[in-house]
Amino acid sequence: MGNREDLMAGAKQCLFEKGYARSTARDIATASGVSLAAIGYHFGSKEALLNAALIEATGEWGAVLAAVVARASEASEDPAERFVAVWDGVLGTIAEHRGLWASQFEVMLQADRVPELREALAGIQKEGRLGLSALFQGLPEVPDTEEELSRGIFYQALLVGLAGQWLATPELAPRGRDFLRGLELVGGSVLGPKDAPADVPAGVAADGPRWHGPTG
Repeated sequence: MGNREDLMAGAKQCLFEKGYARSTARDIATASGVSLAAIGYHFGSKEALLNAALIEATGEWGAVLAAVVARASEASEDPAERFVAVWDGVLGTIAEHRGLWASQFEVMLQADRVPELREALAGIQKEGRLGLSALFQGLPEVPDTEEELSRGIFYQALLVGLAGQWLATPELAPRGRDFLRGLELVGGSVLGPKDAPADVPAGVAADGPRWHGPTG
């Protein structure tokens, strides 16, 4: 590898082992086997290098995730069981790439104080949502539409929420079946039956609460 590639590899190693804020330019240079001056020459600053490394590492994780989702999607012909298998697989990738996710949460918390980080995150937000929409539907890509963005936002919320809960308390993090049950309950209570009276909130019968989900 050249110096630029070595620096990217060293920056990723530091991100995973030390985190974003604690990774110094000297740490990266040592991990890369490259001089400190090379950071400025190739990237301009340590922060720019770390941002680039984080984005690239996230893309690499995305390729791993795509393979896991594809395998899990073949686990059953039952859509509900496929949903469970997919999210159990997603959880496995989060556990396997803990350092990456810890760094991403660290970066998100600092974004409001670091304009460069905010710009970097904003630049990939829309692309990431469309990518998630395609990934979880098993499609190579999806059009840039409001529907697909909404779908991506939903998946993104599940993904980030799952990662955050696993980082905080791995033993209490939800599994695929927990997500499925929650989806059934929320979907039933929010959407309700299509023939519900107009003056009755969705998911609530005239004589009290009632479950209208797929299983009840």
